[in-house]
Amino acid sequence: MPAETDPIRTAMTDAEAEAQARRIIADFATSYRDQTPLPRYGTAPPVAQPGRPPMSAKAVDDTARMLGASVLIAASGGSTTAVLWASGYANPAVVALVFGAPTALALAIGRVMKRAKEVTPDVHHHHYSGHVDQRTVQTKTTGVWAKTNNQQ
Repeated sequence: MPAETDPIRTAMTDAEAEAQARRIIADFATSYRDQTPLPRYGTAPPVAQPGRPPMSAKAVDDTARMLGASVLIAASGGSTTAVLWASGYANPAVVALVFGAPTALALAIGRVMKRAKEVTPDVHHHHYSGHVDQRTVQTKTTGVWAKTNNQQ
C-alpha cells in the first residue's frame, strides 16, 4: 500500500506539510468583512460612565457656581456657629440682622444687575480703514429697451 493512502500514517514530511498549507490558504479566504448594517441600538443595558454626566454648558456653569457658593455658605455658617458658641448667648434678632442682611443685599444687587443687563442695548463699534471712493455717479435710463448711461 502506498504511503499516501495509508490510513495509519499520521506524520507528514516538511515538504508535504508546506504543500498542504499552501493548498489550504489558496482554497479559503484569510479575511472577511461583514457588510451588514449595525443596529441603531442593541439589547444591552446602558453602562454608567465615570465622572460627571454629560450636560449643557449652562448646566456645567451652574453646577460649578453652586459648588463654589456652597463653600462660601459653609465657611460663613461655620464662622457664625463659632461666634454664637463662643459668646454663649446671642439675641436671635441681632443674629438675623447681622448675618441675613448681607445675603439679602447681595441677592437684591444681583437681581438689579440682571435686569439692567437685559434692558441696556448692545454696543457695536465698527472700524473701517482704507481708501474711500468719493465719486458721484448719475444714472439715466431711457427708451423702450432701457438703455442706461452712467456718467461721473
